Amino acid sequence: MGFFGKSRKVSGLLAIGFDADGMCAARVTRVPQGKPVVELALFYSCKQPLAPEALDKIARELQASHYQCANLLGAREYQMLAVEAPNVQPDELKAAVRWRLKDMLDFHVDDATIDVLDIPADRNAAVRAHMMFVVAARNAVIEARQLLFAAAKVELNVIDIPEAAQRNVSALLEPEGRGLAMLSFNADGGLLTVTFGGELYLSRRIEVGIDLIGDPDADRRNQTFDKITLELQRSLDHFDRQFHYVTVAKLLLAPLPTSALLDFLSSNLYMPVDALDLSTVLDLAKVPELQSIGAQQRHFLTLGAALRLEEAVL
Repeated sequence: MGFFGKSRKVSGLLAIGFDADGMCAARVTRVPQGKPVVELALFYSCKQPLAPEALDKIARELQASHYQCANLLGAREYQMLAVEAPNVQPDELKAAVRWRLKDMLDFHVDDATIDVLDIPADRNAAVRAHMMFVVAARNAVIEARQLLFAAAKVELNVIDIPEAAQRNVSALLEPEGRGLAMLSFNADGGLLTVTFGGELYLSRRIEVGIDLIGDPDADRRNQTFDKITLELQRSLDHFDRQFHYVTVAKLLLAPLPTSALLDFLSSNLYMPVDALDLSTVLDLAKVPELQSIGAQQRHFLTLGAALRLEEAVL
């Protein structure tokens, strides 16, 4: 199995994500008109690494056998790189990309499972420089995840990544004809993405855990916010130079337990900054617990993974 799996069905996806203290599970149904409906969003407190017996028990409670299952990797379980697309036939693409990665990974390329995501080029440019994202994980990581789900008697259809999950949420919120920057935080750190036309154009990791966002010490908190602001400015300036044909409308902050970062960025960034309440983009009526910002923060990426549609196959 590569990343993003081989499944192409839109409905019936159960997304599962692990964090340090448990497991999140979510299902979302897209409807022809109106907001996608959150059918389920549950958190199970459990030790990591999760034992197959524990996953089997949870999977039976979730009736996982009735759905296709997606598992979201953690930020430290893979690498994501932007590279120039090789000028080769589609059936030769992954082999050519693998050769390019041999000096870019922190492990041997022969030990890597890889997949690719296209970055659309400027349609109006005379010469279209074509870039793509390459996602690489150690074979041992992918095999261990497959074995865990197999031992729990759960068919694993999709292995997904946080960037794609965040892209799925961002795509629902993009202003017509403009791009959208989105910033989220969890225990793995910060994730900045820029989407345009429903596609992922930029991904940057910010090494700041969510625990630092709410630091009660004002001086330490402001130092953290300064670091975040500098990383954002550098990343968005780089994006403007590389993708000058995409106008980013604003920066949207994924749910956070405090408004302090929103207030700081609003005063120190050159673009508008807003906070995301998932109730503005998802129908939460079946899961009223998600009215809580804390619950929205915990489930944010898993809900994004549950919004997954068919990936472009290159």
